[in-house]
Amino acid sequence: MTSKFKLRLSFYLLCALCACVATLSGFSPVCSAQTEKPEWCKNLPRPEYKSVEQVPLNDPWFEVYKVAPATFAIYEPHQAEEVISFLIVGTKQALLFDTGMGIGNIKAMVARLTSRPIVVLNSHTHDDHVGGNWQFPFVYGMDTAFTRADAKGSRADAQAEIARDQLCGAPPKGFDPAKYSTKPWKISLFVHNGFKVNLGGRTIEIISTPGHTPDSISLIDRGNGLLFTGDTFYPGEIWLYRPETDFPAYLASVKKLAALAPEIKLVLGAHNVPVAPPSVLAQLDAAIHAVLDGKVARKSVEGNQAIYQVGEISFRMRNPLPAVNSNSGTN
Repeated sequence: MTSKFKLRLSFYLLCALCACVATLSGFSPVCSAQTEKPEWCKNLPRPEYKSVEQVPLNDPWFEVYKVAPATFAIYEPHQAEEVISFLIVGTKQALLFDTGMGIGNIKAMVARLTSRPIVVLNSHTHDDHVGGNWQFPFVYGMDTAFTRADAKGSRADAQAEIARDQLCGAPPKGFDPAKYSTKPWKISLFVHNGFKVNLGGRTIEIISTPGHTPDSISLIDRGNGLLFTGDTFYPGEIWLYRPETDFPAYLASVKKLAALAPEIKLVLGAHNVPVAPPSVLAQLDAAIHAVLDGKVARKSVEGNQAIYQVGEISFRMRNPLPAVNSNSGTN
């Protein structure tokens, strides 16, 4: 076990020993005793991170990993979403793909990684991916009603993210749970499928991949063989149960990404583990068709949600599943 891995493990163990964080507003303690440690937290640190190069910045909220040349995964392991934002650096500017929960100061973290001007793009506008948008002057957004609505911010969505079972360890110093909200942010430029951002020495192209949300996108860096998939794919339970989920659109998006596999070296998803091989794209395509074709039994049921497992691919879906023609994603 490396020394940096030991340090990470020590932090997680503190969840069983640390003093409770509470406020007069009634915020639930972040941790109190080992018996109250959230189940998801018990599995941390994830073993996959031992093989990824960590950037030693010693931040209390973020962990940073160099996943490719001039490409950094900014990971938030102390909240149940385990969200990952990506900083993609060129010679003239840098692109920040998502801004995380807004619990830690992602702008300050990015400034430690690059002095280039920052352009923000979001994989989609769920609150756990836009929490730091307000800190940046240049935010590009998809031209959808869903995007414009989410740009107004939300207190309720943010507060749900800091419930007792959602945090592992203490939040950053100075964080006030009573005031926590997803702050409104301004869309500087509406963008679309095929839009390209020239970073200087590398070009990043938007691929519209709706389904998880109407405004979901992926990014491709063709020069380096990198595909950033947002919440269309990530290792872990892929959420496809919310009201905004569109199954025919998701099928078409997955098919589009799977077709890119021959030119991809690395797939980078937005939760849990930052890297996966390109072979997962074909697995994802086959898995979602198998589920929607009724060929896969439910692994478990939790009220109006059901878990389906196909090999290494896992989905959290609506229960019961809506009737969907899996061939609807072929056109």
